[in-house]
Amino acid sequence: MQSGKNVILAMDTSASPLMLALEKDGKIYSVRRKGIKQEKLLFPALHALLDKAGASLEDIGRIFLIRGPGRFTGIRISLTFASMMKYLNQADVRGATMFEAVRFQTQSSRAFQAFRRQHPQGALAVVLHAFREEYFLQIFDGQNAGPAWLSREELLQRLSQYGQPLFVAGLDKDGTPLTDLLGGRYPLADMRFCRLQPANMLAMSADESLRENALEPLYLKPARFELVQPV
Repeated sequence: MQSGKNVILAMDTSASPLMLALEKDGKIYSVRRKGIKQEKLLFPALHALLDKAGASLEDIGRIFLIRGPGRFTGIRISLTFASMMKYLNQADVRGATMFEAVRFQTQSSRAFQAFRRQHPQGALAVVLHAFREEYFLQIFDGQNAGPAWLSREELLQRLSQYGQPLFVAGLDKDGTPLTDLLGGRYPLADMRFCRLQPANMLAMSADESLRENALEPLYLKPARFELVQPV
């Protein structure tokens, strides 16, 4: 960060709840706002957060953001804001997908570490509810297969056909556990590792590798397009 710009801002506007976290002088502040109109929620929430921390936009020297997947407009609003701050404030911008953020939180958990000791060839699957009966999936196994947008049936089939043991982290509809969806077939991460935590978002902002593609959105699901049509 540039000298004098000592504030780090972390943002997730990809879905509800919108979450902002800020670190100033070693102290962490955060706000959450429920609702899907992130473009209307972002700036009032940001001003409230800055006021709470006694900071201003000019103090922001680094921004970390979740670049998808999620709601098209929600992802776009944080990317636009970060682009503006990079240009006007010379802020250092770093970004990660929600899959990467959940992996970051889960991989150091005792349950996942125990799973890896028992299944050295096992992998972490991150499952995120997308819309109605649709889901996002990414399996972290070193194969770099990339994320997928799947119907409920396709998701369950993809998981069941995977050739190695899986440890699953993520959220179902309305931020609920994946228990009902997966029916106890896989070990699941504790919910506190599946929901973004302010301190972890700010910790990810220190990762130099996240500068690359920081402003590249991961939409996966086209706006107003559904894999499963409602009956």
